[in-house]
Amino acid sequence: MTVLLACCWTAWATAQTYDFQNLKLKDEERVELLLRQLTLDEKIQLLTTSLGVERLGIPRLNTYEGLHGLALGGPAHNNGMRKDADGNDVPNDLPTTMFPQSYGLGCTWSPELLQQIGDVEAEEARYYVSRPEARRKGLVVYAPNADLGRDPRWGRTEECFGEDPFLTARLTVAMVRGLQGDHPRYWKTAALMKHFLANSNEDGRDSTSSNFDERLFREYYSYPFYKGITEGGSRAMMAAYNAWNGVPMCINPCIENIVRREWGNNGIVCTDGYALTLLVEAHKAFATRAEGTAAIVKAGVGQILDRSADEAREALQKGLITEQDIDRAIRGNLFVALKLGLLDDPATTPNPYARIGLDTTLTKPFDREEVRRFVRLVTAKSIVLLKNERKMLPLRLHKGATVAVVGPYADHIVQDWYSGTPPYEVTILQALREEGARQGFNVTYAPNNRMGEAEELARRADVVIVCTGNHPFGTKADWKFCPVASDGREAVDRQSLTLPDEELVRLVQRANPNTILVLVSSFPYTINWSQQHLPAIVHLAHCSQEQGHGLADVLFGRENPAGRTTQTWVKDLLDLPPMMDYDIRHGRTYMYQQQEPLYAFGHGLSYTTFSYGTPQLQKNDKKSITISLPVTNTGERDGDEVVQLYASYPDATVQHPQKQLRAFSRVSIKAGETRRVTLTVNRNDLSYWDAAAHRFIEERGTVRFLIGASSADIRQTLSVSTK
Repeated sequence: MTVLLACCWTAWATAQTYDFQNLKLKDEERVELLLRQLTLDEKIQLLTTSLGVERLGIPRLNTYEGLHGLALGGPAHNNGMRKDADGNDVPNDLPTTMFPQSYGLGCTWSPELLQQIGDVEAEEARYYVSRPEARRKGLVVYAPNADLGRDPRWGRTEECFGEDPFLTARLTVAMVRGLQGDHPRYWKTAALMKHFLANSNEDGRDSTSSNFDERLFREYYSYPFYKGITEGGSRAMMAAYNAWNGVPMCINPCIENIVRREWGNNGIVCTDGYALTLLVEAHKAFATRAEGTAAIVKAGVGQILDRSADEAREALQKGLITEQDIDRAIRGNLFVALKLGLLDDPATTPNPYARIGLDTTLTKPFDREEVRRFVRLVTAKSIVLLKNERKMLPLRLHKGATVAVVGPYADHIVQDWYSGTPPYEVTILQALREEGARQGFNVTYAPNNRMGEAEELARRADVVIVCTGNHPFGTKADWKFCPVASDGREAVDRQSLTLPDEELVRLVQRANPNTILVLVSSFPYTINWSQQHLPAIVHLAHCSQEQGHGLADVLFGRENPAGRTTQTWVKDLLDLPPMMDYDIRHGRTYMYQQQEPLYAFGHGLSYTTFSYGTPQLQKNDKKSITISLPVTNTGERDGDEVVQLYASYPDATVQHPQKQLRAFSRVSIKAGETRRVTLTVNRNDLSYWDAAAHRFIEERGTVRFLIGASSADIRQTLSVSTK
């Protein structure tokens, strides 16, 4: 191991030491010393995704996608191609741990789990940076996605945590902390949040403008990014394709004025892929690429994910930018490199993360049993029990019983465009067959109802499990085409919220009323018929390598479900405002919607029941308000409850949401036991943005706190004075 360690470090070792490697200097001093030593060509090179300067011994590292696991493979072939034995080009995929999609991770309502997920990803990133089999090496991870899912038609809903800014902010902060680690000097990886800002339409995203006032900017759309920087410690962010109020985000003044100066992001701000091209050709903001490059650099954006080196040189020659402009833009890139330990002398660095992956006697991170158990647990905790009549679940099957498993996602785990390649996959069918072998029941299977096969299996079964949903990725060949109207993904918004296979569900239910719908999907559906007629419905997201085991743990009661919806599931597409209306006050999200939803924001059932006692005010000072209340598990099973606190403002002088989430806690309570749950509300979160004063102003008067199991299931209220 010692010899291997020496060899690996030699690959990064410099021929000499440099003054910027001096650990006794302040971070800012080290960055400035490095900046002075760079040539103009090296500075232009740093306008790309690379953080490295090979002449100075700084490794040229790239980036990884990491929304729900690192992508060193998957549908996008993120680790490139290789030649097989016959000379054919084949994907050079490498295995990485795959969790449920971000949409499913949001449904856990658990910052603790998100932080652990970030740590797993960071461990694997560091591992592959040290391994020769990884052609693509990166320590900047494109995650989390802090965008808000304001509309379920958004094609990239699968990438977000949900519609609520507070919940998204808490999960964003947690994942950032997991990715970056807790070392006082170094980051494990750098968390680069996507996509700033208000990027929730795919159709026309390259040229559309998301229009809304500064109050919504501050209180809604930018809030998760703000918290990711100021609380999570992220110093990296990607500008979105779209414009805000007519100005494309990659050149929007808010990058410099708000993100950098107000919030303190002194690190990376990058464009989205090919944004320079789109700035010129789609937004038509500039006549030439050189002009566009100059505008991006002057806006404080230091990485252009597009061909731009020649354009930068042309902009310099024409006087559109100066070398000092480039210095200002790339300074943050160098700061991130420093925090990752890349500016240290590799022979003497005290960075503990730099040694991950060098000891080949250790089990690979993605092969560790504790990681596989963790993925299984996360998958189970992400599952939302939408309906459960007649105590259909958990399943109780006698020996010799038959379970008919039906549907396209029963024996197929789909990895989305930002997935990697998991080391293994356990499908729902596989897990149910394992369960049947243990418990002594039979499992039959039909992927569809061809020639009435699914109906016939349903008639013969004791229970039917229908596994259906959406297909979450396409190929470059049909990038802007989804053959199913209710499917969506990057570049394509959904045109329908109707579940295509609900007809299959109806046929199967007619054959057997004991039909359970397992909705494997990246977003909500208007499943009104299923809600009315089926005894049980569960929802989970795509992509988890432990999808089957996680679901089986819930179906058979080893895990009591406690996932919660993170979007409002509407009953009808017509309940939504027009897609391009970004003013959520016109009836969008649980905060402003007027129609009764199919499933409210925060909805999710359990196999047990919980009662909420009288809340008590514990503290009310200038910084925070703390409320506690007893919550009792009144059922016969141990379980988790997600206690949610919403605020409303009966004395408000300006318009506020009907209610807005301001605290939550996922707590485990044993059957028959009572736990006192404490919920703390930051007084700053009881403020509104005053555009004239250009600051947040706290509401003075009475704040009514609504405490319950969802935004629609309020169990207790407490009014508190904020005067």
